[in-house]
Amino acid sequence: MSERILTIIAGVLAAVVLGLAIFWQPELPERPLPKAAGGPPGGDFTLQSAAGPVSLADFRGKLVLVYFGYTYCPDICPTSLAATSDGLKQLTPAERAQVAMIFISVDPKRDTPARLKEYVEFFDPGIVGVTGTPQALSEIAARYGVFYAEQKVATAGDGYVVDHTSDTYVIDAAGKLAGKIAHATPPDQVVVALRQYLKQP
Repeated sequence: MSERILTIIAGVLAAVVLGLAIFWQPELPERPLPKAAGGPPGGDFTLQSAAGPVSLADFRGKLVLVYFGYTYCPDICPTSLAATSDGLKQLTPAERAQVAMIFISVDPKRDTPARLKEYVEFFDPGIVGVTGTPQALSEIAARYGVFYAEQKVATAGDGYVVDHTSDTYVIDAAGKLAGKIAHATPPDQVVVALRQYLKQP
């Protein structure tokens, strides 16, 4: 009899654990939006992709993820892009159709549009890689509260790396900066965050 009771208890506990795994969604910490001097944060931009000019306005009606990085980045960018792309893969086809992603290079000296295309498509064919003049990139980064700067490293390609902000910026369907997803957020929490943003009016 005692063995039967233990079996029943074990079965109930297993069902509870399974239910939590399926239905529990962790609360994500709020991350403050950047405050750009002289106006609201974020805003539209137009940069160059391998297929031609790309504007944030081209994606009105969709949730847009914007990430500032560079193709020679040794660790931070690949980690962020891998987690985000894994999160995107967990969306349903209908949800995925509502989400776009733009990768903005902060290394215009080395990142050509063709190189950016090859790089981002390794992670997800839907990501668009763009670049521009140093002046244009600096102005856009300032509006989004993004920091980046070259640092001399003798062992790096061409003798430098680029330190940069590693958050992923979330733009709502109206083109407004809605929030950020922190670097190193695991894929299962990325998809939770994306679904929360998709539900917002």
